[in-house]
Amino acid sequence: MLLPALGAAEEARPGAALGLGAAINKAGRQRMLSQRMAKALAMQVLAVMPDKAGSLLEQSRRLFETQLRELATLQPNEAIRSNLGELDRQWALYRELLGRPRTADNLLLVLAESEKTLRLAHALTGLYEKQASGNAGHLVNLAGRQRMLSQRMAKCFMFEQSGVGSPALKAELEAARRDFVAALGELNAAPENTPEIRIELGLANTQWLFFDQALNGQESNRTIAQRNVATTSERILEVMDGLTGRYEQLMRG
Repeated sequence: MLLPALGAAEEARPGAALGLGAAINKAGRQRMLSQRMAKALAMQVLAVMPDKAGSLLEQSRRLFETQLRELATLQPNEAIRSNLGELDRQWALYRELLGRPRTADNLLLVLAESEKTLRLAHALTGLYEKQASGNAGHLVNLAGRQRMLSQRMAKCFMFEQSGVGSPALKAELEAARRDFVAALGELNAAPENTPEIRIELGLANTQWLFFDQALNGQESNRTIAQRNVATTSERILEVMDGLTGRYEQLMRG
């Protein structure tokens, strides 16, 4: 499933200043996109829905660049200004690699640059969260990180399937799985949850069961197993993106 409306719920009106909640959301979404683009590249190599993977990669690339421009409009301190500059330079390197031929050497470089991009985007999200008062900013960051973890798990799975990647991929997938389950528990228990948020959390819990089952690789047909991970990772991403938007609304409210 492709998500043409990904992030549409909290887009700022034309000419409107970017709010702090939206900044935490968008910076957090950059983390996810760093992993999603690498996942899409591996899908192309594996011929897992290659046309859709190409569309997903291009959509993610455009959204990353759009959000970089939007985040540049909210630079309340030097640490955020510095991080945005680093992220912009890192993105230029990553974007160039994403356009190279899908060789084994280039895929290894993409894997490395996806990690560097992720680290900078994660640091930026934390810097924005520090500007927020109360717990709502933390919840936006936490829910938003679930989007990244969904794509990170799928990325590790796809790279491992392709035979291109580091020996640590399986360990990284399991670490991301543990982090996702722990954060889902924290979100379910958050006292700030509204009835609408609890409904979306119910969807997230259900989609996690499907995604976790796909990641476990119980499907004997390799092609079907890869496709299952590709589709379920997008479904849970969609739910977690909507949930992150709900927590952002708490900050605006």
